[in-house]
Amino acid sequence: MAEARVPSLRNRDQQVSPGSSPQPKIEVRRSARRRRTVTAYRDGDTLVVMIPAKMTRKEEQHWVAEMQRKLLRSESKRAAPRSSDAALLARCATLSARYLDDTVAPSSVRWVPPMRTRWASCTPADRTIRVSERLREVPAWVLDYVLVHELAHLREAGHNARFWRLVGNYPKTERAIGYLEGLSAAAGLGITDADDLD
Repeated sequence: MAEARVPSLRNRDQQVSPGSSPQPKIEVRRSARRRRTVTAYRDGDTLVVMIPAKMTRKEEQHWVAEMQRKLLRSESKRAAPRSSDAALLARCATLSARYLDDTVAPSSVRWVPPMRTRWASCTPADRTIRVSERLREVPAWVLDYVLVHELAHLREAGHNARFWRLVGNYPKTERAIGYLEGLSAAAGLGITDADDLD
């Protein structure tokens, strides 16, 4: 049996105040093949929620609200560091506390136009970090790696063993390096190894 598509729904009780962003359209798809799982994803400005065909309307309402909440929370986590220089600085404070024993604090962190040979750079003398605009769309865990790398330079200027031990506190270091190498190759950039962060 094919999925049954329910026209886009809006919670009739929701009011959109002037100046606030409207709630996303919601489309519920019921499937006889789906037994227990509920999934959701964005399709443009529509939240598509896929549920089992036998689910009651009350269960549907619960799961639509739950999946909308989860998706919005996930999106806000991914988007937060990208929104502004201030958000990058705040993310650095969180990462420093979590992976570097809260021992480093940059004076500023900012987005800069794409650099030709680096993903990011750090100037330990004035404690500033610059992050290439090319990284605005990478997964949050990749951006976090880049920030941890630059924060580690506030304690160790070079790429020595002590530096790499600090960076290694971030659990997705190797994975993020691989991601960045793949991104560089796919885009035809000359950024070829992890030392191209500086």
